Formats: sequence, structure tokens, C-alpha cells
Amino acid sequence: MLLYDGTCGLCNRAVRLLLRLDRRGILRFSTLQGGPGQAWLRAHGLPTGDFESMVLVRDWSGGQPDPGAYLLRTDALVAALQACGGLGRALAWIRFVPRPWRDAGYRLVARLRHRLFGEWRERPLARPEWRDRFIAGPVS
Repeated sequence: MLLYDGTCGLCNRAVRLLLRLDRRGILRFSTLQGGPGQAWLRAHGLPTGDFESMVLVRDWSGGQPDPGAYLLRTDALVAALQACGGLGRALAWIRFVPRPWRDAGYRLVARLRHRLFGEWRERPLARPEWRDRFIAGPVS
């Protein structure tokens, strides 16, 4: 499960890229602002108002939280790309850049993302079957 900022143009474009790359349909998605995302963040003691981080949840079933249960920022993106296989695995080359450098770049882009990419305006998905890969719920 990939939790992302549902209002961010860059984040939504990244999700749509991952949908195209993930031909096996492994990844699921939910917004950080939505009910399921907010509930997961609260249950794992993470900030519920910080939408500048992408979170990859390895086990969405909700068992006891363990330190390896989730990945943040660029680690989340790299793991999501690797899970896609194919071209996604090739794009995951970024994992060879040291994490402090990757995350510094990620934080910079995260701070500027709304200015650079704007607010996301809802658009139809390219493939209707992709809709089933989103876990939705009321916004908290």
C-alpha cells in the first residue's frame, strides 16, 4: 500500500506512473488525508498532518507495528518502483544514491511541489480497472 498526498500534482502523477509500470497490479494506493491513511498513521504513531512524505506500507493488514513495516520518502519510492518490476526496477537506480542525499532532494521538492506542480484536479484514470487499486474512505 502506498500512501501519498492526494492534493499534490506531483504525487498524483507519480501514482499514475506507478499504475502504468505495475502491470502485475501489486501496488495499492490511498491518500494520506483519507480515512484509511489517517487511521494507519495514527495506529503507527506517525504525524497525521505531515503530507510531505510518501509512505509504503509493507503489510496493510494492520498487525503489530514493527520498524520494517513501512518505508518513507525515497525508500518508499524505490521499493514501489522495484515492486513494479520491468522498467520500474530500472528506474529504481536511485537507490544507489546515498539516502541522506536522496531524502534531502526529496524534502526540497516536497516543500516546492505545490508551487511547481500545482494542486491536483481530479481526472479520470486511463484505465477503469485501476480504480479498484485505490483504498478510499472518508477524509479525516
